[in-house]
This record gives sequence, structure tokens and C-alpha cells, in this order.
Amino acid sequence: MSVHPDPTSDAVTKRVRTRHFAQAKANGIKITGLTSYDTLTAQIFDEAGIDFLLVGDSAGNTVLGYDSTLPVTVDELIPLTRAVALSAKRAFVIADMPFGSYEEGAEHALRTAMRFMKETHAHAVKLEGGVRSADQIRRIVESGIPVMGHVGFTPQSEHGLGGHMIQGRGEAADAVLADAKAVEAAGAFAVVLEMIPAELAARITAELTIPTISVGAGAETDGQLLVWTDFAGMNTGRVPKFVKQYANLGAILSDAAKAFKADVESGTYPGPEHSYEDN
Repeated sequence: MSVHPDPTSDAVTKRVRTRHFAQAKANGIKITGLTSYDTLTAQIFDEAGIDFLLVGDSAGNTVLGYDSTLPVTVDELIPLTRAVALSAKRAFVIADMPFGSYEEGAEHALRTAMRFMKETHAHAVKLEGGVRSADQIRRIVESGIPVMGHVGFTPQSEHGLGGHMIQGRGEAADAVLADAKAVEAAGAFAVVLEMIPAELAARITAELTIPTISVGAGAETDGQLLVWTDFAGMNTGRVPKFVKQYANLGAILSDAAKAFKADVESGTYPGPEHSYEDN
């Protein structure tokens, strides 16, 4: 069941809003999210009824060719976010604030959030960090911009965290819980829990009043988020343990490209049916 009525019905499609996230948690309805970076995937996921689309700084790996999210800039994400926001008619579109765009303080964060809202038509922003980012979240929310938080494993801090490592194990669980509560207290409407033990995620979900969104945090959260190239089999590298691949588009595209190459080289494409006549 979706957080909002069936988008394929004859009724006028209505936008998912922050209140629908709160209603979903209250009613035990799971929230669905995928990343998107372009108009075509945004339209497909939107029509499929996905509740929110995150234009993630994961674009660094999936679109821009970087080996991490760290080099991604606001200027690079703005056109991607705009394409998604203008293409999605129902889904709630969230702009990811990249590394270096909010760390200097609350006013720095607000300026970045305002750029995203004014230049992309996004509906909210997301930034990483719990206690350390609480002032930034609070300032943005006070200005009328919805914020999704992100705690646990935070990719922008991968070097400080020692790489892609599970967070919140053992005695470290209390720190992740404190981060999640700080995000809630600062006014975020939801929080991503990434790569933490499922038991800890369930505990956080029970203690918070705002929805929790899992990225490798088990099934007992209020929703799930995946990078679309991972779930659709476009990733040629290591696939994280928590990812379920629902398609193998990489292999399909590879086969199509090989068939095109063979047809061109053999002269079978283009055929008469693909050519224009002189009348």
C-alpha cells in the first residue's frame, strides 16, 4: 500500500507531502523511495507509485564518474534535481546536499537549501549528520524548508569512519540513537538510517515519532530507500549485501548494444523500413 492513494486511479494525482510521511508511520504503511537523476527514470518511478525520489549525491558514482560522493558539487546536482522535480507529478522530490555545502554552519546550510528550492523545484533537502548537523537542520526547517536527516553510515564522512563500515554496533549504538533523536528534535520530517544493525534500527524506529527510512538497516523501519542503479542491476561493481536486484538492466543494455553493433557491421541495419523515400 502506498502512502498516498493509487496514482494509476482516475482521480486527479496529488503530490505526496510531508504529512503523508507522518500519516504512513502512524498507520503502519511502508514508505518507498528510490534515487533518480534524470527525467526518464523520474517519470517511470513516479508512475509506478514510488513515494519519494532522492536526487542523491550518489550521482557522483552513478552519473559523474567519480569514485566517491565527495567531489560532487551543488552546481552539478542542481540540473539533475531540476530534471527529476519537473518530471515527477506525484512523488516527493528530495535534493541531497553534497559534502562542503552545509558544514560551515547554519547560515551556510540555509543558503544551500534555498538554492536547491529556488533553482530546482525540489520539495525538501537532505543532509548527513545527527548531533553535529542539528543546528543546520533547525535553521533550514525554521525557514520553511522540509529536511530529511541521515545518520548511521554517512558516505560523505567515509574517510573519518574508516571506510564503508557498519555503524552502531555494541556500545556505539547509543551514539547513533542520539544522532537520530537530535535530527528529530531539530525538526526533520524523516531520517535515513544507513548500514546499522537491524535491531538498532527497530529500536530507533520505536523511539522516534518521525519516520525512519532504511538503507541497509533491516525491515523494521518505516520505509526503504535504494539507489536505482543498484536495484535495477546497472551496477558493474560490488553490490551491497542489503540490495535486492529486481532487474538486470545492465545485461539487457549490453546485449542490445552488441546486437546493434552486429547489425550495423553486417549491413542489416538500417533496413528499408528504417529509411525515408523520395516522395
